[in-house]
Amino acid sequence: MKRPKLATLWFWAGIGVLAALMVMSAMAPEFLSTPDLKMRSVGPSEFPPFGTDPMGIPLAEYALQGARIVTVPAVVAGLFIALMATIAGLARSAGLQWFDTGLQVFSEMVGALPRLVVILVVALVVPLDWRGLLPVGLVWALLASPGAMDEAAATAERLGGARFVEALKAHGFSAFRIYFVHIVWMNLRNVIARQAAEVAMQVVFLEISLSYLAQSRNQPSFTHSDATNSWASLLYFGYTAILGAQPLMHALLLGLVLVGVVAFMAQAIRASARAK
Repeated sequence: MKRPKLATLWFWAGIGVLAALMVMSAMAPEFLSTPDLKMRSVGPSEFPPFGTDPMGIPLAEYALQGARIVTVPAVVAGLFIALMATIAGLARSAGLQWFDTGLQVFSEMVGALPRLVVILVVALVVPLDWRGLLPVGLVWALLASPGAMDEAAATAERLGGARFVEALKAHGFSAFRIYFVHIVWMNLRNVIARQAAEVAMQVVFLEISLSYLAQSRNQPSFTHSDATNSWASLLYFGYTAILGAQPLMHALLLGLVLVGVVAFMAQAIRASARAK
């Protein structure tokens, strides 16, 4: 019996985690349960599977709501980066000098912007009706796109650029097979998948950072409504546990596990597309 390749195992591991996050998003409650002070800050052994918060609300609900906040925006940001890297690589391969020059100008202009400053400005100016992680995630992906585009274009250039395309045309290959099989799938896949996975992971971590900052200052979140709760809440509960204010180390552990799961998903997708 033929053993599955390591890249295939990594791919299905990453897809499995992504599917789990999507299921968690679909299962997320609209609002948290009613507080139960008799069960406040109890551990997983007393209230499976993850215990409760200082108000007796199950931490599982925080995990589900946090997944709903981050999953779709992170995926959209990753797909946006993948699209931009693909366009840059194909433009360099096709020898479209004017278009390639325009992409380089775009990369230099966007790459010069301070990312965190732009993100904070966007988070502040977005109307309340539009407030959420998706606008912030798309802006972050836009700001990160120059690096992905430059790497994809450089990879296409090392491949031979327009000369490589002309050589394959001379051998009778179709345009689809040249651009999407030989260039994108065989040569740009690693760059596209790695950049997309990294940006998706960064969007998740960005949401946690912004939500943690807002919660620590007792301010409304930039990335979600007041009715929902980020994974940052779990880390904030853990911070109070470290200070000794509440017995909530189980909340800190859950928050770190969720962060680790996202990092694992990104690494799995990167490893699955590694060039052979």
